[in-house]
Amino acid sequence: MATYAIGDIQGCYDELISLLEAVSFSPQDQLWVAGDLVNRGPQSLETLRHLKVMQDQVKIVLGNHDLHLLAIHYAATGPKRSDTFHDILDAPDRDELMQWLLHQPLLVNDKALGYTMVHAGIPPQWSVKKALKRAAEVEQILQSTLAREFFNHMYGNKPDHWSGSLEGWDRLRAITNYFTRMRFCDAKGRLDFSVKSGLKNQPEGFLPWYKHHGKALHKGRVIFGHWAALEGKADHESVFALDTGCVWGGTLTAMRLEDQKMFSVPSKQRDSE
Repeated sequence: MATYAIGDIQGCYDELISLLEAVSFSPQDQLWVAGDLVNRGPQSLETLRHLKVMQDQVKIVLGNHDLHLLAIHYAATGPKRSDTFHDILDAPDRDELMQWLLHQPLLVNDKALGYTMVHAGIPPQWSVKKALKRAAEVEQILQSTLAREFFNHMYGNKPDHWSGSLEGWDRLRAITNYFTRMRFCDAKGRLDFSVKSGLKNQPEGFLPWYKHHGKALHKGRVIFGHWAALEGKADHESVFALDTGCVWGGTLTAMRLEDQKMFSVPSKQRDSE
């Protein structure tokens, strides 16, 4: 039995199947997916259906594109011109797929393996224990009758830093932004969303979240996606960046957690950003 963690799929279904074949994925193996299952790629519906069928072998965390899809499903916002998941919105099993997606967590932690998985990152001031508690606050709302209202309040860059005194939708938005949108922050966890590219353009006074050597990195390893511009290189012994830009013409990458061996397959997509 082996455990494979995979970066952002974003509807690149054919590459997902090729990668599973490349690692000889078996019924005894487990698959971790670091969020952004859908959008921008050509086969979001096939991707969701396949992972749902595999659900007993799969652990998933929600990414910002997954939450965006759910927000559209709940009519909290409209599709963007760049969205490519209309096949899901038109599918006869849409409601079933959305309910399954809605019940996925924001954070996965396996003490035995020694890994935590999140889509974007964990702010430096949170331990894994704290991060799990914060994630649970959002997950509880997502899986309640308040889900639609949550999506009505989800979008926005403020508040841009954490305080234990935050309440209501501001608190839940801040938690969601840390887990699903963060790239750069300062040592106190203040967020900067102005830059989405690589490290050469980092905003003054800010570093990649993992460069602050936060509490979550003291006793474990963190897997994340979200940041294709890193090209899979976090340059930190306890942090593994697995979004290698498949949807932009890069590769789809998996890491076997037991020995940190990497596997990649080339993209079949054109660079269409």
